[in-house]
Amino acid sequence: MHNASIDVLAIGNAIVDVIARTDEAFLARENVHKGAMQLIDEARAEHLYAAMGPTTVISGGSGANTAVGVASLGAKAAFIGKVRDDELGRLYGHDLRSIGVRFDVPSATEGPATARSFILVTPDGERTMNTYLGACQNLTPEDVDPHTVRAARYVYLEGYLWDPPEAKRAFRKAVTIAHEAGNAVALTLSDPFCVDRYRDEFLGLMRDGSLDILFANIHELRSLYQTGDDATALAALRQEGVVAVVTRSAEGALVVTREETRAVPAFPVERLVDTTGAGDLFAAGFLAGLSRDLDHIGCARLGALAAAEVIQHIGARPQRSLAELARQEGLWP
Repeated sequence: MHNASIDVLAIGNAIVDVIARTDEAFLARENVHKGAMQLIDEARAEHLYAAMGPTTVISGGSGANTAVGVASLGAKAAFIGKVRDDELGRLYGHDLRSIGVRFDVPSATEGPATARSFILVTPDGERTMNTYLGACQNLTPEDVDPHTVRAARYVYLEGYLWDPPEAKRAFRKAVTIAHEAGNAVALTLSDPFCVDRYRDEFLGLMRDGSLDILFANIHELRSLYQTGDDATALAALRQEGVVAVVTRSAEGALVVTREETRAVPAFPVERLVDTTGAGDLFAAGFLAGLSRDLDHIGCARLGALAAAEVIQHIGARPQRSLAELARQEGLWP
């Protein structure tokens, strides 16, 4: 057994999710691109918030959602991300810590407000995100505590945070410290638009040995290899020498290594409500499984179970104990 005191450390954008149910007409009226993530400024954020109707407010951000999933499975999770010392920032920290995620990055005392993402959920369960990044973009290498990174068996990096140069340096610092300590590094590609902007850098991270594990959905993978064909993208991925997990919504997931590609089915869901966080929770299950030395198929089944739980309700945080669900399904000790 590894003696790490943290199973999974996620580094990502600390964002408060403001979620509302809406319809296609609202999206058209507000000129938002359905199913995508658009970046907005503070003025647009205020406008949308006023127009949205009743909302649910939950602390989120892709990497933090993964950390929460890991904690819900009973594994030890920590998160590095940046908030402002404002009302939403305090809510954010309280939320994470109350769930059992270690979060001790100092809040910013100046600069932009805590980040927020306005998530519009249409009746088909599709989410459309408008995100004001604010304080979370100001993560710096100083926020990456070497002791925390060394203590973490798996360090999980959120692709969304690859935008700001300082955050990029923070990532590289974490990669170096993790590998020097003999720990593994995972990256999630986060979004096809993200991949379009940083394709060469993401490929470079796989090829220069920075990454041990890659998480992507099939759209992100096609974007990475600039092909419309799944088989072509998967063939290219097999050559990269990482353990890759490719999620395909209702079709389940593929675990891709140089040696083999294994398919793992999705868990059945009674009712699809909101796909927000499905990929984040899949990664949580997979990484928690690795931290307990499960094989790749066992890890992917745990990921599929966690994703299935989160898409059956509003919001990207589990509402039931994932550890309990996993034990009921015989997936977890």
